[in-house]
Amino acid sequence: MTHPPLRVDARVREGRAEGGANHRLRLFVPGFEAFAPGQFAMLSPGAVGAAERFDPLLPRPMAIYRAHGADGGREVEVLYKVHGRGTALLAQARAGDRVRFVGPLGRPFPEAPRGALALLVGGGTGVASLYELAARTRAASGARVRVLLGARSGADLMGLADFESLGVEVVVVTEDGSLGEKGLVTEPLERMLGAESDAIVYACGPTPMMRRAAALAAAGGRRCWVSLENPMACGYGVCLGCAAPRAGGGFVLVCRDGPVLDADIVDWERLAG
Repeated sequence: MTHPPLRVDARVREGRAEGGANHRLRLFVPGFEAFAPGQFAMLSPGAVGAAERFDPLLPRPMAIYRAHGADGGREVEVLYKVHGRGTALLAQARAGDRVRFVGPLGRPFPEAPRGALALLVGGGTGVASLYELAARTRAASGARVRVLLGARSGADLMGLADFESLGVEVVVVTEDGSLGEKGLVTEPLERMLGAESDAIVYACGPTPMMRRAAALAAAGGRRCWVSLENPMACGYGVCLGCAAPRAGGGFVLVCRDGPVLDADIVDWERLAG
């Protein structure tokens, strides 16, 4: 079940750095009821001040990492990396500041079939889309859960302690070998798909990673769902800035038709180009 989006000023409860460029932002969002795993929010690029700021103008899409109960709303967490002026301004937000919030938005991940093995594959900031999926799948659907987290280095990895606290199996892969296995996160995925006949793949991360995950799943006749991270300006399907090529021709809008899509409908060749 999805809930209609809110357009509100959220109040910063906490903003902190978590190593490297990683940051965690905890917001109190008045009137927020619930969200489904894989949905996202549009956040203002930095705290809202007494004087209106128009530079940078556009909000930033952020995966909703998780939410906690609170009177009159919910506390919503997002994980992100500072990689430009907008996210740098957001990282400067402090407790008590206001941040404009629109969400939850988008189509979520579908539930895993009962008894299946849900392989959750996250790379970079894509990890932030998978925590709630792991938590709810383990708690409610009866499916088994295995989480594969990938990053360039141990310092770049997001949310590891949170995933481990769920009691699910977590496999860590870093490109430089500083934490967990050395290599790409799709390498253990390939091994697991070869050993498990009832696996279903959920992936979010860099396009090459998702493309490889989709190809591995397709080669084994397994279902694969991906959450695309295209840049967007509105979150509602109005600006058309997040169009992604559809297999067979045409386009889908990531904010409206996704961000979660069946990997088979994505034209990976054109998306990667």
